[in-house]
Order: sequence, then C-alpha cells, then structure tokens
Amino acid sequence: MLDPLISIIVPVHNIASYLSKCLDSILNQTFTDLEVIVVNDGSTDSSGDICERYRKLDNRVKVVHSEYGGVSVARNIGLSAAKGKFIGFVDGDDYIDTFMYEKLYQLLIDTDSDISICHLARDEKPVSDNQACQFIIKEMDHLEGLRQLFKGELYRFSLCNKLFSKSCFDGVSFPVGRIHEDLSVTYQLFAKAKKSVYSNFTGYIYVKRKDSILTARYNQRRLDAFSGWKEITLFMATYYPQLLTEVNACFGYWIVDNAYYVVNQTEKKERHHFLKQIQQKTRSYYPSFLKNRKLSLKYKYLLSIMNYNIYLFILSHSIKNFFQTDNQLK
Repeated sequence: MLDPLISIIVPVHNIASYLSKCLDSILNQTFTDLEVIVVNDGSTDSSGDICERYRKLDNRVKVVHSEYGGVSVARNIGLSAAKGKFIGFVDGDDYIDTFMYEKLYQLLIDTDSDISICHLARDEKPVSDNQACQFIIKEMDHLEGLRQLFKGELYRFSLCNKLFSKSCFDGVSFPVGRIHEDLSVTYQLFAKAKKSVYSNFTGYIYVKRKDSILTARYNQRRLDAFSGWKEITLFMATYYPQLLTEVNACFGYWIVDNAYYVVNQTEKKERHHFLKQIQQKTRSYYPSFLKNRKLSLKYKYLLSIMNYNIYLFILSHSIKNFFQTDNQLK
C-alpha cells in the first residue's frame, strides 16, 4: 500500500462534543489521498471512544492513545507516525472547509512551494462565502514568507491554516511543557521553506471554546510565550537581521495585547504579579521599540508606560474604559 500524500495530525483532549464535527470535516475532504493521525492525549471523557469509532469507520484514520502530555507532546507523536509527504494540523475542536486540503495541495504543486496558506476564520463570526469571494494568490520567496509572518496582515503563527512539506520539520519539534507552541515553531518552518504561497480562500474555522487554553482566565502558563519570543528574537537577529523591524514590531504589539488580557481577566493581586513579570521579561527590548518605525505612536506610548510603571498602565486602561463607558451612556 502506497503512503498517503498528506498526513493530518489531530491532537485530542476532552473535546467529545466537538470531535465528530472535526473528523467529519476532514474525512469529507475532496482531497482523499490522506491519513488522519488522531492522538488521544489522555482524555477522561468519551473522546477516546469517538476516536476508536472513526478508526473503525475509515481505514485512513490512525489512533494513538497516550498519557496526557499536552498539545506539543501530541503533535510530536503525530509527526513521528506521519507517513505523508505533506503535513497538516487540525485541532480537534475546530473544523475545515470541504475543499481546504485540495486547494492547499494544488497551491503547493502549482507554485513549487514548501508551505501553502489559506485564510482562517472564527466560528462566532460570519464565514466568508468562498463562492462569492474574489480570490488572490500571493507567491513569496523565502525572505518574503518570513516577513509576512511577522507583519501578520495575511497570516499569523497558527499552524492549522497551512500545509507544509514534511522536509520543513527536519530538526524541528514542538516544545514540551509549553503552551503557545505554534509561536515557538512556525517561524522555524518558514525559515526552512524556500518558497510559500497564500490564498484568501477561507479554509479553516476556529471554534472559540470558553474552557480552551487561550480563552480561559489569564494564568502563569500564558507567560510561556515570552520564552518563545526570546528564542524568536535571538534566531532572527542572528540569521535575518534585515527583518528585525517587522519582528520587534510584532513583539511590541503582542506585549501590549497580552498586558490588556491581564488587566481584563485577573484580580488586583494577580494583575500586578503578571504585569510585573511582563515588564521584567521585556525591559531589555524597550529601546528597540522606541526606534521602531513600524510601531504606532499609541503602542510606543503604551510600551513606555509599561516599561516605566505598571500602575500607570493600569490607570491608563481604567481611564480609557471610563470614557468609553461614558460615551456609550450618552
């Protein structure tokens, strides 16, 4: 039996109410030469039973049951088992358009690229009508693909709206014990790609869950991302200094957005604790933020307040919220 062209890795942990919709959307793809590697990451609900049911229904489904290790461990297990020439990722609580992998595969072949990318939409917003959409295709060389990753206008760090040549993963694995694993890996994959291609076709649908890692109350693990950013800035300064303006601007915007998550999702004691850690972890980057022509004056101002005094940042946010509320009442 020939190996499949595409291996799709699906990490699963306690998402029984979402999983069938996810797997149905993959198995109903118009592109059929694929395998689905479902890694049941220590689920304690009926997710494991659902995985086994789909394995019996379709011989393209391979199931690996493992003790809980987190998304990074599950994805690494999937990569080790993958036999495809190309690698895709779908989170078990999301779903995809019927044509997604056909289009992503065709983009790779037509443009001789190592990474193809489509638009990612959110389930709570109206999804674009692909039939009515005027499609664009943007081919990018090695450097431009990385530049666009950090500009964040066409695509961002999520792995799930992308299809990768398996060779991009040579020497690359997901960081065990961390969340924000996409942030820590995606730039490395683009650094290995000689060429990438983007289309605005909406292929991947992200489902926002109240109990997911990124929508749950802000916690200590969310600071894992700063380890990722430390690695990113060192790697990019060493190998791609010509892109540092885009990289540092992306980091600066990310810091402020993260700080807003803290003030909106935590109580007073936690708020001060997390903001102080963010301040300490980013202070050495402050001079580069001030000089960065890609950062807006508003964000330079907010980063300056964060660097100088976290209490001023909290006060500034409170004043902003007061006037927004006051305007809404008028």
